Amino acid sequence: MDVSHLLDPLNEAQRDAVAAPPGPTLVLAGAGSGKTRVLTHRIAWLVETLDVSPLSVLAVTFTNKAAREMRGRIENILGFSLRGMWIGTFHGICHRLLRAHPQAANLPETFVILDSDDQFRLVRRALRELNVDEGYWPVRQVQWFINNHKDEGRRAHHLPDTEDSQHDTLVRIFAHYETQCQQLGLVDFSELLLRAVEMLENNDDLLCAYHQRFSHILVDEFQDTNTVQYRWLRLLAEPAKQIVAVGDDDQSIYGWRGARVENMSHFEHDFGPVKVVRLEQNYRSTGNILRAANAVIEHNTSRLGKNLWTAGSEGEKISVYAAFNEIDEGRFVIEQLQDWVGQGHRRDSAAVLYRSNAQSRVFEELLLDAGIPYRVYGGLRFFERAEIKDALAYLRLAYSHDSDPAFERIVNTPTRGVGARTLEAVRMTARVESLSLWQATVQLVQSDTLPKRARSALQNFLELITALGNQLTDLALSEQVSVIIRHSGLIDHYRKERGERAETRVENLEELVNAARRFSFDPIEHEGQDALGAFLSHAALEAGEGQAEEWEDCVQLMSLHMAKGLEFPVVFLTGLEENLFPHQRSLGESGQLEEERRLCYVGMTRAMQRLYLTWAEVRRLHGREDYTTASRFLSEIPEDLITEVRAVTAYPTLSASAAMAANPSDNIMLGTTELRLGGAVRHTKFGDGTLVKVEGQGASARVQVNFEKEGNKWLVLAYASLQPL
Repeated sequence: MDVSHLLDPLNEAQRDAVAAPPGPTLVLAGAGSGKTRVLTHRIAWLVETLDVSPLSVLAVTFTNKAAREMRGRIENILGFSLRGMWIGTFHGICHRLLRAHPQAANLPETFVILDSDDQFRLVRRALRELNVDEGYWPVRQVQWFINNHKDEGRRAHHLPDTEDSQHDTLVRIFAHYETQCQQLGLVDFSELLLRAVEMLENNDDLLCAYHQRFSHILVDEFQDTNTVQYRWLRLLAEPAKQIVAVGDDDQSIYGWRGARVENMSHFEHDFGPVKVVRLEQNYRSTGNILRAANAVIEHNTSRLGKNLWTAGSEGEKISVYAAFNEIDEGRFVIEQLQDWVGQGHRRDSAAVLYRSNAQSRVFEELLLDAGIPYRVYGGLRFFERAEIKDALAYLRLAYSHDSDPAFERIVNTPTRGVGARTLEAVRMTARVESLSLWQATVQLVQSDTLPKRARSALQNFLELITALGNQLTDLALSEQVSVIIRHSGLIDHYRKERGERAETRVENLEELVNAARRFSFDPIEHEGQDALGAFLSHAALEAGEGQAEEWEDCVQLMSLHMAKGLEFPVVFLTGLEENLFPHQRSLGESGQLEEERRLCYVGMTRAMQRLYLTWAEVRRLHGREDYTTASRFLSEIPEDLITEVRAVTAYPTLSASAAMAANPSDNIMLGTTELRLGGAVRHTKFGDGTLVKVEGQGASARVQVNFEKEGNKWLVLAYASLQPL
């Protein structure tokens, strides 16, 4: 049989993986090394050379898109339809198993799948039935607790009693929720996997039938499997162990949502002896990009080991830009983007990557200012995010009590006991009396129409908004935003959700303070408005402007987690600073730090031709200003692979008279006084501050001053009118 069409398109390592003899095989597939090609050709090899029926092959991946792509490629190779072959996601295949055997799974035939929102509502119902205060036990936190334990293969009865009352309360809610689901025939996403595992473990005949059904199992993105997924794979792969696992331990970046990178090393132990094939030839990036990425990831100790290389060109060196601050960083990126597009490249061939979603705000503003269309990949623009809308609603209602949309949004966010019936009574009163919701609430609070508990909840809300409004008087805009965020309860509300999502929400709220600080209020341009009113209008207009459509040629903005699996000719990897990337919370544990390094590796290997790495010496993020140090990941890249775009230079003393030598007439303004780093200075517009950095010489010298009220600003010395104090 001629199998040249299966092996000829492959390199040596790929052929080794595709034509491996039956048995457990672990394919360590580096970034851009052609893992999908190996998977599809392996399945075709089984069918064409070993006469394996497609119906006895099980192929598992993580997304429906990947499953469709895999099926289409195999059909193109084989030349016939694979309609009966089991190719799908973990959740999809487990759902199929449960539908086929509902009785064995102790489920009704008509069981219903709960999506995340449905599960949220059911958890909330459990809280109410148990008389648990939702304000103290946020539904999202409970939801996370339940799903996390299910992903680890644990049910409520597996969790022992403790002396921790909070933990025991969560277990009690978990148990009640499970009872609800069983009684109503409901299955959430985590339950699909756990229920399928339990069904197979408790039914030997059924498990034996599927051992006979699936003679070969292939799994993609193996490094992203969690505990219960690995347990499910082990069940189905025993006893023949005809399993091929394809993954990359260096790209395991989802530990925060349950992925267990250690499953890759467990595979060799549990299925041994295992044939290990390393796919190290990269077809995406230039030699310099790969060498830099290899150098970074080599600092991780708990890895199986491989070294990416390419037969392609060396390419350009990696550009490292040390920005003055986050604005300077953004401007540099915009300038490089404009230059790239000016060379005839499409905008969507460029991606801006960041560790924290809050970083997107500066890039969004500068892209809008530059008239460059962009899209936040897999996410929302800054002012469209729910937590930002919540904070803005508090600002609007404190600013104008008659804003009905703002009232509706926050009257029970965070939860404060204003139920659906109470809110409907407010709406009805407003309609009948032609009042705003605020006015209707005032009227209801002063009457006996509502129960005392409902009146008290509304009264507390009115008092909160009134107090917030009073605190805003005579404050700078950024301070007004800070007051709202600190005293509205939103930060505590979102922090209780737990996990990465909660942290992102809190970071975005804190970043709103920076957005207000950077907002430029012009009394002429914003005629008839004060600073807060103008800022609220600005936020509404930006949120309403919308992103570029998916089909438009636009720059791609995304978090590093969203970038996995994608590639771009030019990549800007931004915010490479200690405590931001690697993230502050990772620094205490080596395992988390190694995941941060893997995230950096993923970001670097998205770049095909050009890679820019940027960091800011001073960064305003999460509502505060920090003096930063460059990320350790930058120091892990060999110097011969790097081009420093801007050298950082600080002078201990700057002579104002020397700086003015090129423009003697300005000597009258500055005289011959010396400005010293660390010295106090005064600016006619920005007030008093401290001189913290100097760059350049002569009339074009720039100074960085940390002003007491306006924060850090870079000024051209020749025109700054700085006076030493």
